Amino acid sequence: MRRTLAGISLLLSGSLSPLGAQGLALRDEIGQLFTFGVCGRPLCLDGSVSAANGHGDHYLPDLATSNAAIISFLTGSIAENTSSVPTTASAGGITYKFVGGLPVRTSESVGPIFAERAQPLGRGRIVLGARYATAELRTLRGTPIDRIALNFTHQNVGNPQFGDPVLENDVLRVDLDLKVGLDVTSVFASYGISDRVDLSVVVPVVHTTLQARAAAQIIPFGPGTQHFFSGTSEHPELSAGSATFGSYTGIGDIALRGKASLYATDQYGVSVLGDLRLPTGDEANFAGSGSVNARAMLVGSARFGTFSPHLNLGYLRRGSARANDVVLATLGFDQPTGSWATLAGELVAEWQPGANATTLPGTVTYDVPYVRTVEPTNIPNSKDNRVLGSFGVKVRTSATGPILLADMLVPIVRGGLQPTVMWTIGFDMGL
Repeated sequence: MRRTLAGISLLLSGSLSPLGAQGLALRDEIGQLFTFGVCGRPLCLDGSVSAANGHGDHYLPDLATSNAAIISFLTGSIAENTSSVPTTASAGGITYKFVGGLPVRTSESVGPIFAERAQPLGRGRIVLGARYATAELRTLRGTPIDRIALNFTHQNVGNPQFGDPVLENDVLRVDLDLKVGLDVTSVFASYGISDRVDLSVVVPVVHTTLQARAAAQIIPFGPGTQHFFSGTSEHPELSAGSATFGSYTGIGDIALRGKASLYATDQYGVSVLGDLRLPTGDEANFAGSGSVNARAMLVGSARFGTFSPHLNLGYLRRGSARANDVVLATLGFDQPTGSWATLAGELVAEWQPGANATTLPGTVTYDVPYVRTVEPTNIPNSKDNRVLGSFGVKVRTSATGPILLADMLVPIVRGGLQPTVMWTIGFDMGL
């Protein structure tokens, strides 16, 4: 046990200092994808600047709010996703209560994986554990992130009617190929301060990797163009590319939890759970949300023989104005298959009330020389509702030894930024 505690202490102390990303933060690395050439500003056209024709800066994000919204949404989605990785229940193993001064089991199953169960740990019990989750993020609102298309439209510099002069009809298209990897190693400790209340702390260590490429193309509306990356208006170079990569390792958003039992019998239980996530992760390197997030949940559990269903209902209040609050629901069960193994299955849902906190720009309409439309992006302006399905197994190594777990989490409703599958392994150890 001393070796286990020493290992956890070493993991925490070694991860307090960020590693990996040098120079630019990962968020700024994505911004560099939109910088072509040497003018040093996103969406600035080197050739048009050099030609001094006055058209080199007409696609800059700070001149066109809609362009900035798209870039900000991409980076914000990655950062928020890291802090929203579903965490496994931090009070694992067999639960107890004291009767006549002696510990008595209140559960035979070693518990669910993502669903919280109503039974507290039991007075004086300590559980230590660790989890490792890994995923390659693949889709953003259902759109593959290696095939994101962005169409940046020109600033309206002429007449009130958009498209006059004709050069305003030129579109700058950027095709993105993003690869984002996420590895989260979490260590936790839970303590039963009474038979009705337990407290937990969860410390994640986040490793994020980014590989990204951008292919830019100016699509001129008519013959000749005043917008080009290099060359001249008579012989323009209308395409350009950029690439970036980086990684970061550091502490994520630390979670503090408390659970209190409201009602308990041998067959049913109801508890309330509070969860506070602190902004300890580096938002600029996609290791945290950058704000305090608070979660409150009502936890219900039942037991029918060895079969134990669980229902968690709650609300997540996010502290950032750029991120939506969500209604939370987790429905799951755990079923022992013998004295040493328990199967667990869950549906983990997040439902977004109200309108999107960050709205992507809508369809752009040109008036001159005729009415036509351009879609700024192939990312839909839909809500980030999501449902994930989980199936896993927990294995008891001995009567007093650690409990091992393995789980597969698969998106069913693909709101927000999602992987194809997220794998989780870990262990719990009661003291």
